[in-house]
Amino acid sequence: MGASDSKLVFKKGVFRLSEGKVIPPDDPYWTSFWELPESTEDVFTLFSATDIRRSRDVSLANLETLILAVTSRLFVLRNHPSFPHPDLAPERDALNCIRVLTRLLPFLYEVDQLDPWEEQFFWAVRKRPAKAGPGTGSEVLFDESKTDDETKSGETTDKVEEIKPLAEELLDTLTDLLFFTNFTLPPSPISKSKVTYTIWQSGVGCNTAVATSKELESNRCEVLRLLLTIASKSLYMTANILPVKGTKALTYMTTCPDKQVVLSVLCSLLNTTLKYNPASWRVPYDHVVFKDPKQALVTYSLQFLLILLLYPIPERPDGPQSKNYYRHFLGRLHRAQDFQFLVEGMTKILHQPVQANASYLPGSQKSLKWAPEMIILFWETLQCNKRFRSFLIDTDRAHDFVILILFYALEYRSDAANHGVVRMCVFVLQTLSSEPSFGQGLNKTFEGQNSLPTSVRIPGFHGSYGDYLIISIYTLITASKSRLQAIYPALLAIINNIAAYVENLGATASAKIVQLFDSMSSPSFLLANDGNHALLSSLLESMNAIIEHQYKSNANFVYAILRSKKKFEALRTFTLESGQEQIERQNQKRKEQAMDGGATSPTRGEASESLRSPSTHQPRTPTLTDVPEESSAFAIGEDDDSDDEHDTRPSRRPSSPPTQNSRAASIASSVDDTVPPQLRGMSEKARGKRPVGTPAFSRHSSTTSLGNYSGLSTVGGFEPSVQWIETWLPQLPLHTILTLIQELSPAISRVSSSGDPHSRSVLQVIHGAQIHGIEPSAVRVHLFEWSPLSLGWYESLLWGFIFTSEMHVSKGTVGVWNGTGIRLFRVQETAAEGPTLMAPRGAVDAVGSNIVQRIGNLNLGGSGGSQTRLATGEAGHAGLSSSTTSLRDQGS
Repeated sequence: MGASDSKLVFKKGVFRLSEGKVIPPDDPYWTSFWELPESTEDVFTLFSATDIRRSRDVSLANLETLILAVTSRLFVLRNHPSFPHPDLAPERDALNCIRVLTRLLPFLYEVDQLDPWEEQFFWAVRKRPAKAGPGTGSEVLFDESKTDDETKSGETTDKVEEIKPLAEELLDTLTDLLFFTNFTLPPSPISKSKVTYTIWQSGVGCNTAVATSKELESNRCEVLRLLLTIASKSLYMTANILPVKGTKALTYMTTCPDKQVVLSVLCSLLNTTLKYNPASWRVPYDHVVFKDPKQALVTYSLQFLLILLLYPIPERPDGPQSKNYYRHFLGRLHRAQDFQFLVEGMTKILHQPVQANASYLPGSQKSLKWAPEMIILFWETLQCNKRFRSFLIDTDRAHDFVILILFYALEYRSDAANHGVVRMCVFVLQTLSSEPSFGQGLNKTFEGQNSLPTSVRIPGFHGSYGDYLIISIYTLITASKSRLQAIYPALLAIINNIAAYVENLGATASAKIVQLFDSMSSPSFLLANDGNHALLSSLLESMNAIIEHQYKSNANFVYAILRSKKKFEALRTFTLESGQEQIERQNQKRKEQAMDGGATSPTRGEASESLRSPSTHQPRTPTLTDVPEESSAFAIGEDDDSDDEHDTRPSRRPSSPPTQNSRAASIASSVDDTVPPQLRGMSEKARGKRPVGTPAFSRHSSTTSLGNYSGLSTVGGFEPSVQWIETWLPQLPLHTILTLIQELSPAISRVSSSGDPHSRSVLQVIHGAQIHGIEPSAVRVHLFEWSPLSLGWYESLLWGFIFTSEMHVSKGTVGVWNGTGIRLFRVQETAAEGPTLMAPRGAVDAVGSNIVQRIGNLNLGGSGGSQTRLATGEAGHAGLSSSTTSLRDQGS
């Protein structure tokens, strides 16, 4: 709005909405909403949240008429043969209609009491007089415009027709506008139609990119932002209800039967995202002075693409299950060049923060903010496209992604705000590890370790990708100080999945596995709650798999077990009394050390000590008192995540088993009903001894779930008993390891007594020994199984990323959901950061803004005042942080 008087006119018009007087639909007043504003900022600044809420609460009828007015105007423009024309059908009018709807909808979604109104207003079938001639089809008329008595007479009764609901027509119109000539696409000399479903960018499904401009890309952003806003009804539900109830807008979009529309939208969004090159020119600090205009389009494209791909269509009780066609067609990709394009695009985005982190000039390279979203896209592609998984593994590109995913997991492990990202990274690795060929490929030597950032580099490392993965998993468990306890089972599942295939494990990786056993078999860990023994069982199962399937090629691992044989033998004689006595002795020892000032915090280099105390005293008899402990050791806490590696929904399965479970469950169903038993790491012999009626461990179950570990954190309410120990101690899969110790101990003793105790000689004995009494068991795979709670966590994680990226109002973003009553996660105010060179505050702001405008549209990146923190809802262990925002776990 160029002049201040026109701004004043628009603001007065906004006030008129809430005056309580009903404004007629044919009043010229309504045209001001699409004729006066000149930018998105005008609409969002002059149409304040207070104005919208006052109109909603005082005069809903006027707000309803406003929505009808702007949607009707948008439909008229879309169907106008000259659109966009500066006089006959202005582009400005369409953009302002889109902006007004973007501004209004979140404030309608936030009020539960409006759900019935929303259902009727947006989703009920409408009636209108049948088309009498050309030009009337674009007008949307009110159902109430004529009474029943008026429509009973004569000819008008036959001319009333039903038309699609308002929301469906709006979504169809917006989809068309994404591919509208001279609005979002350049003019085409070939096509005569104004709507041309042409893929925006080269890549999947298209070899030639269409011409574009800043104006066309800006219009795409406006339309995509409104589509995201319409879909954001998800933000105003709790995480346990969202995946079951769903949102009608997303259901309508994802079940679109028009293949051309789905493929055009899918490929346009996918190619726009993956074709983006953040490092097209590499002048240090170029991002400080120059703003990349494509970032907003890429961000909205990626976010809307993920919203479509992730969406779990709610189960219909009265009919066949609908299909998400976006997931379906992503899963149908099969050409090697398409997979190569996906891999290169994803790697480019994920690797950029790694490069920025390793730069010698801090902050000299732009660090992209959507790497977590790209990890989600990678995970989605893994789950719904088996050919893509095979391509990754066959070409060894899976190794690149393993290192990149581990980088993000290790980089964020100490930041509670990013634990949602860490958990997702672990689940991605679990998905990859479920492929047998992936485990076999890990035996390749990892030669690029020295080029990694220091945060994920292992000093003096020489080994395979399998060694690096196991050591990294050990670091995630031990260095997290139990902050990542919810994903310990998933981390153990990864080791379990690769155990039968890893060869030539190094001494360090072998020692890390045994050290995990030391900690997990300690009394303080086993007696902490009623489920930690399942973690120990899972780890033992992994160790058994290595011995049973790869004994000859893992002498280092066998040697590590033999060096700790007393701990394995002591586990057989574990009792409640001896365990409690050991815990008491350790507590007393810590008190004495604290009084002496000798207690120190373990460093990252002392990862092996982070789960236990520095004490190494060994009693004479082989009991579990051999195992040193630490007060903060390793107790599984609340687990509101699902680590199931297998999708219970037909289109979400990373593998293709013959059975397909329901994709959604009833809201009333309990967590235990929807989540399978976890971590039953037992031998076949031990499983045969289980009580009658106990369900068998499903091959498609994960080692973790939202349900089974959610109650294990109530340590104060748990009292271990002798009877409880007897239910699991005899079931521990110790047979393979104890047989190994029994077979090899005499030979190792003879080597030691012969005066040649060097490890090389011992390894030679191990390699040449023949072990009797050990039979290889079937290889088991721990997949990721989706449940309503895990889906709620997943969707809240993604919407948290979207909310965070939009909340910082700058060029390209307007803060669509700022100040609304979001229920999917908790939004909290936090203390403001101090001023920085990149983000001046207070008195510096005016000068800083002036300088920015002169030297290149520098984005200040935030405003003064308090920061905002997001905390996910019931299932939301999501995490994300930037310079001024963070996502916090509710339970932390």
